[in-house]
Amino acid sequence: MKKLNQLLILGTTLLLSAAALTGCSGSSAMGATIPQTTSGETATPQTDAGIIASETTGSNNRLNEILERGYIEIATEPYFAPNEFIDPTKSGEEAYTGSDVELAKYIGEALGVEVRLKPMDFTSVLGSITTGKYDLAISALAYTPARAETMNLSKGYYFGDEDPQTAYGILVRKEDVDSIKSFNDLADKVVVAQNGSLQEQFVQEQIPAYKKYNRVSSTNDGFLMVETGKSDVIVAALRMARLYLESNPDSNLVIVPNLYFKVDPETQGTRIGIPKGEDALTDRINEIIDEVVEKDLYNQWYDEYTEYAKSLGIIE
Repeated sequence: MKKLNQLLILGTTLLLSAAALTGCSGSSAMGATIPQTTSGETATPQTDAGIIASETTGSNNRLNEILERGYIEIATEPYFAPNEFIDPTKSGEEAYTGSDVELAKYIGEALGVEVRLKPMDFTSVLGSITTGKYDLAISALAYTPARAETMNLSKGYYFGDEDPQTAYGILVRKEDVDSIKSFNDLADKVVVAQNGSLQEQFVQEQIPAYKKYNRVSSTNDGFLMVETGKSDVIVAALRMARLYLESNPDSNLVIVPNLYFKVDPETQGTRIGIPKGEDALTDRINEIIDEVVEKDLYNQWYDEYTEYAKSLGIIE
């Protein structure tokens, strides 16, 4: 039943508007309280769009364009609780919520502009930045060298409390787990990972051989492919994998124990994607991230929206 509820929740995205984000407040129809920031001092960034514009040389850059038009367009994939997800008790733009949505609102306040969220699948999120269609991608982005070649990447704003060297691994069906002791045992397996993700890089660089590789637009689709036998192995962030298993105890999936992908510690941290060459915008976003990290705001938002997603039954 929980799996069905989760699929129904995801299905609501087909009916939701991609219009301007106004933020969430108050209580849900189900009685779950939406997280509210308790300290105005820590939640409200300093805002002076005029000063920002005057400090930017020239007029032909995206930061000035954003300030002049009065809004910023942010691409996101709203299927990754607690970072970004859909509140089934809300409708329209108010349904998009999560710790990344709070970050987006904070950035809008710091710049003194309206935030317009653009929900889409993850592949489209990446493409919207590499083509310059939208201003930012805030969607739990990890650093990859290939991604850094096609877009500017901000400083990291969320690092979690996991050891990065044990943060990524694989899930398989329970009947297959005993036969896999290393990545060398995947030569006859069909592997799946999210297209354009850090996990896809692990497939390409750290799995010596596999029978076939399938790309999916969302990690949830990958879990379902393994569960239904369309793939044998999914490469995933283990934090998300654990949340999926908790929410779907009858999935017949299991994390392969003591098998992890190697991670470059210098590339850690969840980041914001910015169109390539937009250095003035990148510098300003990094200044805002410095504020968020210094005040420990993102960790607070992450914890709050983890509890809120649990109260909605999206994660357990």
